[in-house]
Amino acid sequence: MQHMRYRLIWIGGLATLLLASLSSVQARDLTHDLPGSCDIPGIPRFADSVIIGYRHSQFDQTDIPTGPWDPTPDVRFWKDSLKLEGQRTRLVYLAPTDASALEVIRNYQQALEATDYQALFSCSGFRDCGAKIADFYVDERNGKKLTDNNMLKNVYSGASVQAPQVYVARHAGAEAAAYVFVFAAYQDNYVEPAAGDRVAVFVEQVLTKPMQDRMLVIEAAELASGLSDEGRIALYGITFDFDQATIRPESHAQLEEMANLLRTQPDLEVFIVGHTDNRGSLDYNMDLSRRRAEAVAAALADDYQIKRERLTPMGVANLAPVASNATEEGRAKNRRVELVQR
Repeated sequence: MQHMRYRLIWIGGLATLLLASLSSVQARDLTHDLPGSCDIPGIPRFADSVIIGYRHSQFDQTDIPTGPWDPTPDVRFWKDSLKLEGQRTRLVYLAPTDASALEVIRNYQQALEATDYQALFSCSGFRDCGAKIADFYVDERNGKKLTDNNMLKNVYSGASVQAPQVYVARHAGAEAAAYVFVFAAYQDNYVEPAAGDRVAVFVEQVLTKPMQDRMLVIEAAELASGLSDEGRIALYGITFDFDQATIRPESHAQLEEMANLLRTQPDLEVFIVGHTDNRGSLDYNMDLSRRRAEAVAAALADDYQIKRERLTPMGVANLAPVASNATEEGRAKNRRVELVQR
């Protein structure tokens, strides 16, 4: 017989009844680490903590806080932060039920500084860290939340967060600088009761080593073949600065091949279509993808003397994914420029 547990939760003044099944079939095992997860090398965990969320990518972008959270409605972001790129790992731990957030953060501070990390920023409590600081994780637009399941989506649920603690540090290695951001706070979890009523710990590390060169430049002949066969071709050799429409210098080789195609086929007219992943709002991504497409069209016209009337820039945001946005690998495939025959 299944036993149901009911919670009455107040959200925005409305009572919402959530049912959380604790049956042996549906209940999660929160006594063991998430399969496939592991601690970040050189960063030990708080004793008896359990990993419930894990994400690792060889190269990604993120913001590491160096100041408190600004809850102002038109800001809702860190007052000061570092925009970094490199190898990125995110973890979510559940601390044992008898641990306080302060005890957890002090242990991380002690462990990191014992291995030559230098503190960049720390804060304790809402007055010091900023009201609604948990929004850095709760709001998916900030790119921190792990969304593999509803339990992870509801870490730091609603107004349950208490006693937030932050510690940020840097280690200057021989090959790469390492930045670590640790956030610990008591919280409840509105969809997974066993994951609530205790401290959750978010740990993020970025190793700012140079990106491995994985550029794929499609030559003019292959571009022509793709347009002839399918009417479109995806280009991953054009990249942009993080959250910007500025084309990176390493994109020039792909732009040159696009220009070669257009020169050899003077009657060819194309749409240049910008695509994004699903991070951020649809309106924001529509604007960003359009601006990126316009930047490509402008580069072809200004730098390669391709007539502008042959180039029609369009942005479709995240409306035409080619992979799941649930993983960084999938999101990387979705961030692209496509050449479409007009």
